Amino acid sequence: MKLKFSKANIKLKRLGSVKELNKYLFDKRKVYSFDLISGHSCPFAQDCLAKVIIMPDGSKKLIDGKDANVRCFSASQEVIYKNVYNSRMHNFNLIKSNDDKINFIESHLPKDAGIVRIHVAGDFFNQDYFDAWVEVSKNNPNVLFYAYTKSLPYWVARLNEIPDNFILTASYGGRRDALIKKHNLRSVKIVHSTYQARKLKLQIDHDDSHAAIPSKKHKDFALLIHGIQKAKTKASKAIQRMKKLGVEFSYGIKRKAA
Repeated sequence: MKLKFSKANIKLKRLGSVKELNKYLFDKRKVYSFDLISGHSCPFAQDCLAKVIIMPDGSKKLIDGKDANVRCFSASQEVIYKNVYNSRMHNFNLIKSNDDKINFIESHLPKDAGIVRIHVAGDFFNQDYFDAWVEVSKNNPNVLFYAYTKSLPYWVARLNEIPDNFILTASYGGRRDALIKKHNLRSVKIVHSTYQARKLKLQIDHDDSHAAIPSKKHKDFALLIHGIQKAKTKASKAIQRMKKLGVEFSYGIKRKAA
């Protein structure tokens, strides 16, 4: 059985217009993502922890973590779209059960891959899996790999082994956030408004360029809250407010940034 790499979504396609990334997209190379099932593969998630479980009658149910205050946008996709759930669970089950993760990933890496976002959904679920991506990156220096992660202990364990084409961003809201400042990890924060980002002196990434561009790998940034949020929460109220103001936060819809 084969691992499934996905073609770029609307947001990731914007990377093609970023000048610094052109060298990775020469000769019609493309942007891909590799995804795992949300929550089940996220051992250090806290603020955004959510996972889909299969009920006895075969239906799917989305369960939020006990400390969650933001609903994971990718878990919301998995409860709605059967093919999305199946594809991500397929990858998770395959990669967990394979002892030679490096060669297994490399053997399924698309031949025309120029940029790969690791985990639009999911995260590095153990050290062995994280290490596999480090080695895949080293073995494919002409491909740019990048990822957001809350699995900070695995990153910290390999701080001096990360190749230049493997760009990582520590995502605040996990159980080991203290490692971000301790090890000066580049980070991202979810904000509820453009005002909040300005107050934190963080630029908002609308096209994943902050996350992907190697020259920005030491520069912190922000992401606007997005996805389907629970009604009457601060997150859902923030989204309603941004809709009224025409702020760009949902990348499947073209909106003007405030």
